Amino acid sequence: MQDTKSIYEKQGFGGQSGFGRLSALVLVDFVNGFVDPDVLGSPEIALAAHETLELLDLFRSLKLPIAHTRVVFDDQGANHNVFTLRVPALKKLTENAFESQIVDVLKPKGNELVIKKQTASAFFSTGLSEWLTFRGVDTCVIVGCTTSGCIRASVVDAMQHNYRTVVVRDCVADRAQAPHDANLFDMQQKYADVLSKKEVLSQLHTLK
Repeated sequence: MQDTKSIYEKQGFGGQSGFGRLSALVLVDFVNGFVDPDVLGSPEIALAAHETLELLDLFRSLKLPIAHTRVVFDDQGANHNVFTLRVPALKKLTENAFESQIVDVLKPKGNELVIKKQTASAFFSTGLSEWLTFRGVDTCVIVGCTTSGCIRASVVDAMQHNYRTVVVRDCVADRAQAPHDANLFDMQQKYADVLSKKEVLSQLHTLK
């Protein structure tokens, strides 16, 4: 019986899109509620947030575009949707709630885009693609949480907007290991280059 990887290799999956001319860093939902295991997070997500700081610092030093996302719902429920029906705890993520604030270690600077979203993808009805296109970006380096949810949705949309897409393995995480591993494998086969932080840092130093 063939192992999973050999099946995909035989059919030609798992190619690389690489880095293009200009990369942007997209930090997806690194907010307090998604690092706290008692709310919507896990210790692994908290670790991924800390792993991201070195990458964020490099993007800042290279003056490359940086975008952060937050899940933010209206206090009175005006923009509640099917997502909140399926995951009612998301209703806690309101504009001023502690849970919806970006973690201190990755706090955005004034020239960095902060997107408020109500769905999984960083791209869906947010204007992110237009913002990236205006800046000449052709490569999205994606970090954040959760691997099986908002990361996967953002990665698929990035590829569908025709961006070269890179997922930084050390800088994404989930609530459980099995969905994390399965989705990293699937994204590598179809949608994105899944690389270690060390590989991404090395590549960016080469391109600067």
